[in-house]
Amino acid sequence: MTEHTDTTPPPVRLAYGRHTWKEVVYLLGNLPYALVGFVYAVATLSVGAAMAVTIVGVPLITLSLAGARLLGRAERARARGLLGVRVAEPSRLPRRKGVYGRVWAQLADPVAWRSQLFLFIRLPWGILTFAVTLVSLVALWPLLPFLARGMANIDRSMVRGLLSPSDELERRIAELESDRGVVVDTAAADLRRIERDLHDGAQARLVALAMGLGLAKEKLLDDPQAAAVMVDEAHGEVKLALQELRDLARGIHPAVLTDRGLDAALSAVSARCVVPVKVDVDLPGRPADAIEGIAYFTVSELLQNVSKHARARQAWVDVWRTDDRLMLQVRDDGVGGARLDGGTGMAGLAERLDAVDGVFTVNSAVGEGTTVTAELPWRDRPRA
Repeated sequence: MTEHTDTTPPPVRLAYGRHTWKEVVYLLGNLPYALVGFVYAVATLSVGAAMAVTIVGVPLITLSLAGARLLGRAERARARGLLGVRVAEPSRLPRRKGVYGRVWAQLADPVAWRSQLFLFIRLPWGILTFAVTLVSLVALWPLLPFLARGMANIDRSMVRGLLSPSDELERRIAELESDRGVVVDTAAADLRRIERDLHDGAQARLVALAMGLGLAKEKLLDDPQAAAVMVDEAHGEVKLALQELRDLARGIHPAVLTDRGLDAALSAVSARCVVPVKVDVDLPGRPADAIEGIAYFTVSELLQNVSKHARARQAWVDVWRTDDRLMLQVRDDGVGGARLDGGTGMAGLAERLDAVDGVFTVNSAVGEGTTVTAELPWRDRPRA
């Protein structure tokens, strides 16, 4: 959503200037625009309400609201061109799946309902402004600039009040809708990864183990030595399967994080990095589980990037709390040049943090290492 600043017309003077003529044109156009809008609003809403008991009533109301949105856009364009009123365009309706989701999104659209109200109340005002402007053009010529300015100012207020989006609220709604989609997509991707890891790793290994034990059972009486070798191989397969399951469980939620918190968990993940990592966690307590988990996996993925891409000799992890924010910083002295769109997963991390009102910044000049700073909202852990 783009913000604009109104173009303030110059003070009114007896001489007719460009702004005065624009206001006159706008006021004379109020009547036809108001007449069309009033007829549309009354006709579509009344028909839709009358047929609300049938299956076509609600779709008619949603179409009426969609049309009101379009007429509101036309009125904003007219006010922008003739009155210099610069208002932000409302956010698009959130994309929801299914017919019912789309219908509900339209019915819950505050912009459309305010546009309908604007169209409904404009007719008497359109008649008044048209009549006063027309009479002034014929009989009250010297007063026309002052009358036009006063009536145009009322129009400016109506456009700002009814056709402007409630900026912060609508922006936040749009962001939350987008963030919800990111969270759903991320969760789906994580589930697919877990399923793939189970299918290609531990599951395949356990199937092979079962087959090996079955063959060993058949050879147990005829060839005990061969059976012992097969059991020994199966024992090795069991160890590998257990290790893969532990790694998978660690990827879902490590036990050390649950039991001992971020300090111990980040020390453990840092020990697996290919370069030495100094960890400094300074927290007055533990945040909520969800925030703690996001912080852990953010640092974990950043340290994987250090191992794979940074070519660093040293890395640092700092975690602290500032007011109501949990701060994370991962630094290295590597080659730098990391970017959000560089294919190292940075963009995904930024989206995940944004979904919980977090902030993710990357500072990585070529040859000067990389510093990634992340902020998360601090939410206290519920008391047991």
